[in-house]
Amino acid sequence: MMNATAEILKNKIENFSPDALEAFAKMMESFEEKTTSAISKFHRDEILYRIQFHNENPSTKLDFHENISELKKYCA
Repeated sequence: MMNATAEILKNKIENFSPDALEAFAKMMESFEEKTTSAISKFHRDEILYRIQFHNENPSTKLDFHENISELKKYCA
């Protein structure tokens, strides 16, 4: 059923006029979810710098060593 519905929509979209297609594309973009991080860009950049520095200098210690895997998940 889902494939049939997708095919019907695809056929209808292919027959849109250029103006209608552009309007449809803008409408679809407005539906896209934009994920925002609770961590500011400055702090993400700082954390990424520290992780990169630690990877290049493994004998150093990180002040957030216990949480590095979680930080990598959110910042990488």
